[in-house]
Amino acid sequence: MIKDGHIHTPFCPHGTKDTLEEYVEKALSLGFREISFTEHAPLPKGFHDPTPQKDSSMRINELGFYFEEISRIKSIYDGRIKINTGLEVDYIEGFEHEIKNFLNQYGSYLDDSILSVHFLKYRGQYDCLDYSPKGFGQMLAAYGTSEAIYRTYFNTLLQSIYSDLGPYKPTRIGHITLVKKFQKKFPVKREFTKEIMEVLTAIKASEYEIDYNGAGFSKPLCKEAYPPEWVAAEASKMGIKLVYGSDAHQSKELGQGLSMMTLEGDPLI
Repeated sequence: MIKDGHIHTPFCPHGTKDTLEEYVEKALSLGFREISFTEHAPLPKGFHDPTPQKDSSMRINELGFYFEEISRIKSIYDGRIKINTGLEVDYIEGFEHEIKNFLNQYGSYLDDSILSVHFLKYRGQYDCLDYSPKGFGQMLAAYGTSEAIYRTYFNTLLQSIYSDLGPYKPTRIGHITLVKKFQKKFPVKREFTKEIMEVLTAIKASEYEIDYNGAGFSKPLCKEAYPPEWVAAEASKMGIKLVYGSDAHQSKELGQGLSMMTLEGDPLI
């Protein structure tokens, strides 16, 4: 049976207040045997959230209660479904030391986690590339071209893979083509095949996994998985494990995109 390795929770400031029980019951109704709650980890100390609502992650003072709540849910559903305690950790260029310290402090509580890139650094400024089409348009004004944003994204993604974040560094790389979230409004002239293959090669060499994320199908300006089918096929040929993730921010989003995702007959994890 398929695992959903990327699920958010009521602890997400930009999600819904659906309860953990609602997420688990939805997972059971879809036939999942294993799920991972991977809430956005608190942003590193000293980093200022560039989003307008400052709502990219849970707060550090919520983390203990988050762990307690997932432990409670594990007890309730013991024997019915495997539930993993996890986080989606942001890799942020220039904050590697702070991220490593965070993981060293809290990594022992984690069963499963994701390392993602949402924030890009350009000329000393940080932007959240997937916040909104308006935000991406503002980045475009600064970068000059969509291609420049894509190059920065894939370079940062490579940095995240190679970065030393300590023994608790997540080994699944989140939605590796998230930069394409607004591609129908801000198209690029090439596929960035070389850059994507460099990312896959780095993931393979590191023996990491890929978050095969179905959320892009529900985004009106994307309409494809993160990564798209050809990338998933290349990863599969290379022997890279792809773990399905709904990236659900409300319980009804569990399973999103799954029916449209294939690996040429190979099962998803």
